[in-house]
Amino acid sequence: MATRVVVLGAGYAGAGAVKSLQKHLPDRAQLTWVAENDYHFVLHESHRIIRDASVKEKLTIPVDEIKDRETEFIQGEVVDVDVDERVVSLADDSTVEYDYVLVAIGSETATYGIEGMDEHPLTLKSREDALEIHEQVKEAAREATRDDPAQVVIGGAGLSGIQSAGEVAEFRDKNHAPIDVTLVEALPQIFPPGDAEIQGALRHRLEQRDIDILTDDPITKATEDTIEFDERDPLEYDVFLWTGGVTGPSELSDVDVEKEHNRLKAGSNLQTEDERVFAIGDDSLIDQGENPAPPTAQAAWQSAEVAGKNIAAAIEGRPLERWTYDDQGTLVSIGEEAVAHDVKFAGFSSPISTFGGFPAKNLKKAAAARWINKITSPKRVADAWKIL
Repeated sequence: MATRVVVLGAGYAGAGAVKSLQKHLPDRAQLTWVAENDYHFVLHESHRIIRDASVKEKLTIPVDEIKDRETEFIQGEVVDVDVDERVVSLADDSTVEYDYVLVAIGSETATYGIEGMDEHPLTLKSREDALEIHEQVKEAAREATRDDPAQVVIGGAGLSGIQSAGEVAEFRDKNHAPIDVTLVEALPQIFPPGDAEIQGALRHRLEQRDIDILTDDPITKATEDTIEFDERDPLEYDVFLWTGGVTGPSELSDVDVEKEHNRLKAGSNLQTEDERVFAIGDDSLIDQGENPAPPTAQAAWQSAEVAGKNIAAAIEGRPLERWTYDDQGTLVSIGEEAVAHDVKFAGFSSPISTFGGFPAKNLKKAAAARWINKITSPKRVADAWKIL
C-alpha cells in the first residue's frame, strides 16, 4: 500500500512543500494536497490590492499550475488533526487519512486581548481581506470631503502595516481622494525588528507620503468608530486595519503535539514531537537555537524545500536534514518606492546596508518574481512583473 503524505495549506509553506515533495518523494508514496482555496495567493504582495483591486488575478495562481497530475488535491477547510488516528478533519465533516502530514495552514492576527479588537478592525491575511480593505477605503473616500477627510488608520507598524499604509497613500494620491492616513505603533519606533538605520529610512519615506505616525502608546480598546489609547486622546476612524502580531490558527488548538499559542513546535528538522507530523510556516515555531524562525514568507519558502526532502527521508528511513534560516535581508515597499536593508549579494563579504530608489524597488520585484517562477513558470512572472 502506498504511503500517504498529506500537505495542509496553500500558502508559501504549503505550495513550496508540494513542489519539493513532487521532486523528492519515492514512487511508492501518494501525495495529497488539502487547502481551503484552490489557488495560491502571493500574500506578501497583497497590499497592492488595497490600491488597485484589479491586480488580484496577477497574484493568484491556480493549484493546477503548481501540482503534478499525480498529486491529489482536495479543497476544504481544516478543522482538526488527530495525531493518534492519523486523520485530518475538514469543515464539511469529511476526513483525510495520512501516514505523514505537513501542517502549513498559516496564522491568525494576534489581538493581545485588547477589547474590541476581535470585532472591529479589518485584517490582511488573504486575498478576500485585501479586497475588503480596498472597498472600504474606496467607500470612505467617496463619502468624504476636503473639509472632512476619511480617516484610515493602520494599527501595527511592522512590514504589513507599513506597506499597507503606503498603498492607502498611493490610492489617495492616484485618485485625488480626501483621505488622512495614520500609522499607529505601540512601541517607541516603527518596524520594531529593524535597527535604527532602516527605521529612520522607513519613517522618512512614510512622512514624505504624508502619512501620520503615532508611536509609543498602545491601543487599549477599539469600538465601531474609535480607537482608544493608554495616554493619547481617542482617535476616530472610518477604516481601521489591524496588522498586529502572529498567533497560531484556532483549528490547531486541539492538536496533541507540543505548541505555543496554537503554533506547533518543531525541531530544526521540521518534525514535531510526533514523528509523523511536520510543521512549517506561520503555524509553527521552528527551533533555531535562541529564537524560532521568523513568521515570514522568506522563512516559509526556505523551509518548504527541506520539508519535502525530510518527509521523503523519513519514509525511506534516512537521516533528516537540519534547516537553518538564512536571512537574505529586508525589502519593504511604500507605494511605488521601496527600501532594502542588509541584502546579501554574491561576491560581497557582508550584506549591503540600507538603500532605496530604483535598485531597491527592482530587488523587491525580483524577490516576488523568483517565488512565482519557482512554483509556476516564467510566463506567470512576465504577467505579474508590472504590478509587483
